[in-house]
Amino acid sequence: MTKEEIRKLHKSKRQQLSEDELELLSFKIGENFIHYLNSREEIQHIHIFLPIKHLKEVNTFPFLEKLDKSGYILYTSVLNSSTELMETVILRDSSKFEIDRYAIPVPLIREKVSEENIQAVLIPLLAYDKNGNRLGYGKGYYDRFLKGLNSEVLKIGVSFFPPEDLIPTEWHDIPLDICITPREVFLF
Repeated sequence: MTKEEIRKLHKSKRQQLSEDELELLSFKIGENFIHYLNSREEIQHIHIFLPIKHLKEVNTFPFLEKLDKSGYILYTSVLNSSTELMETVILRDSSKFEIDRYAIPVPLIREKVSEENIQAVLIPLLAYDKNGNRLGYGKGYYDRFLKGLNSEVLKIGVSFFPPEDLIPTEWHDIPLDICITPREVFLF
């Protein structure tokens, strides 16, 4: 399958999920993510995406709260529309959110910080394959963001579904180290 065919298939699969299914599967992914983090105590600085609701992305808000209460230092990004680059902002305990023009929740208070402390990045995706190649929406925002991080930063995808056999790749694509699903954790 081509990238576009895989995108279309996975968008359709997501849209078929009921709200209850989406929340249950997101909860299970969150539990698996936290369980994984418990085995990696050295990871304390985590960049996390905030879900686009109408695209039925994994709901990260419930585990965002658990991570915050557990003392992790959390970050997210806002898109700089003039540079088309993601800028890292810290998520404070009292973060309030608004929906930006891309339908992404963003903190009302945007305290921009350096990416140098980030140890793991939770990445939204549409699909991934058995080699850790991921497929997003095709804009390249995360590839550009990940390219600017330390190579040791863990790249963690989350998906409701099992991996595809193979996703075509391009020179600029950055693969995952891990993908967390409701049923298992894939290490690449």
